[in-house]
Amino acid sequence: MAKSSGGVFGVVFMVVMVMAASEIYPEERNALLQLRDGLQSNANLHSKWTGPPCEGNTSNWPGIACSDWHVTRLLLQGINLTGSLPVSFLQNLTLLTKLDLTNNSIFGPLPYLSPLSRLEFLFLSQNQFSGSIPLGYIHIPNLKHLGLDRNGLQGSIPPFDQPSLIGFNVSGNRLEGKIPETAALQRFSESSYGDNPGLCGKPLDTPCRIPPPSPLPSPPPTIPMKKKKKKKGLEVWSIALIAGAGGALLTLSIMLIVLCCCYRRALSKKEAESEQKERVPTEHTERRSPWSRGPEDPEKRVELEFFNKEGITVGFDLDDLLRASAEVLGKGKLSTTYKATLEGGSVVAVKRLSQINSASKKEFIQQMQLLGNLKHENLAEIVSFYYSRDEKLIIYEYIPHGSLHHLLHDNRGIGRVPINWEVRLSIVKDIAKGLAYLHHSLPSHKAPHGNIASSNVLIQHRDGSHRQAYQPKLADYGLLPLLPSRESSARLAVARSPEFCQGKKLSGKADVYCFGIVLLEVITGKSPGALASPGNAAGDGDLTDWVKAVVNNDWSTDILDLEILADKEGYDEMLKLTDLALQCTDTQPERRPTMGQVLRRIEVIEGEGEGEGERKQFVDTHAHESPHHS
Repeated sequence: MAKSSGGVFGVVFMVVMVMAASEIYPEERNALLQLRDGLQSNANLHSKWTGPPCEGNTSNWPGIACSDWHVTRLLLQGINLTGSLPVSFLQNLTLLTKLDLTNNSIFGPLPYLSPLSRLEFLFLSQNQFSGSIPLGYIHIPNLKHLGLDRNGLQGSIPPFDQPSLIGFNVSGNRLEGKIPETAALQRFSESSYGDNPGLCGKPLDTPCRIPPPSPLPSPPPTIPMKKKKKKKGLEVWSIALIAGAGGALLTLSIMLIVLCCCYRRALSKKEAESEQKERVPTEHTERRSPWSRGPEDPEKRVELEFFNKEGITVGFDLDDLLRASAEVLGKGKLSTTYKATLEGGSVVAVKRLSQINSASKKEFIQQMQLLGNLKHENLAEIVSFYYSRDEKLIIYEYIPHGSLHHLLHDNRGIGRVPINWEVRLSIVKDIAKGLAYLHHSLPSHKAPHGNIASSNVLIQHRDGSHRQAYQPKLADYGLLPLLPSRESSARLAVARSPEFCQGKKLSGKADVYCFGIVLLEVITGKSPGALASPGNAAGDGDLTDWVKAVVNNDWSTDILDLEILADKEGYDEMLKLTDLALQCTDTQPERRPTMGQVLRRIEVIEGEGEGEGERKQFVDTHAHESPHHS
């Protein structure tokens, strides 16, 4: 009986094994093995990718997800994959819904993906891919997000027009030509196409040049006629007539060519003159200062007015500033910021405003005096200002180490020094301190900062522990009251808030919303401009919706920046800060916390509970102080 039972169990075991083996799809496994064997990485895939990749809905291999024994997701971000992808290896993964190879060192052409009809998410950013974007990508029917930014891609952008496409980024390549005017591609913001010098057309500010008319083609060669003996006189006359007509056509063609050349030269000269008027020097290019003294009548201008700032030398006047060499630090929608090096060697930052020429002299002076008397360790301090009818300058202390945006996103890949979680938490706490101070110092302002974004958080390196190595300073604050219209206000970050989009009244909660976007950027490592949404040109709604979807699906590390993923001890803090960021970006302003509440929450998250009472007392005290006594 025992033998019989053993035989039965043996048969059943063999049947189960055969059934299991039949569920393993060798073509999918072979495709993944091509990737494993064809590329190098620091993830030791050779030892980890063995045996069957899937068992039912469970993955046996790191970096993949399974459903019903099929591979459905391939996620290999930031593991230093080096090499070129095997030709057409992905076409056998027909049920793949997500492919993420972000932040590696993969070179060569983009993979062939046309058979992947279920693919929804395709992220190949921050690699070294070259060549053109395959035309077949426009036929992936369910594509939702496409990230090809920061590669070396060339050629034109295919006419993507999938209705499902809600995220698109091809910035930081060498693409050229006109952006296709499809409904899908016109939904995305300028940041989705930036850093491609050869691109033109909407939504970029670079118009496409219309080529001059082509010259008329040269007349066709005349076909000699057969000689007819009986009509010799007519033959000579005909030849002379044809020769004359040909000469006239040739002369006309030459004249048209000359006219076209003259037209083209005049057009080029006009464009060059136009560009010269608007041109600003590229980064690290020095030139004489671009600003002017303004009208000679002193009643129509204000000479430099200085504010007493500790540790800031202001031994210069307007003439010194006019003689200074200028180097562009950044160009925004509202202004251009220069590094101005004075003849004595002193350096200041000069913001040349371009959208507030309608502000009156009185309004501008009052606002600058109000802002100039603010003093906080997390504000970029205003040293001076200058006003004339056509020229308005704000002179700040110079902070040489770039912005939070550069710190988070520049030089991703090999050789980059990662920004750990402890440093990030310290930075966002200091940003909250600066914003809380602004909100209590400028209570009458609709949005006291008005333009909070990672690019407007300057980073100053300082001595001390690694945690305190970066001191953020807020720039570009307090300019909203000087803007004359809603259209000009749309150039500021405050326009990202739902209440601005709905035409409702703004409050300090709009700043809170923008700060929530900065929090998500710090946590996820994703730039808001890299994720575009049909309903929001800046892409912020898509970033918050994506994070909400992941968090609501049970807490997942999928949202975390790869640089902080290894810091498992900080997961609890990351989750709490994510929850705070989502509260800050609530669509209803009244449900968002105040900046004072945000600051206290961050301090508690950081583990400074003992200092919470003191911070609350400080914030509440400063709520009733004037900025002159802060």
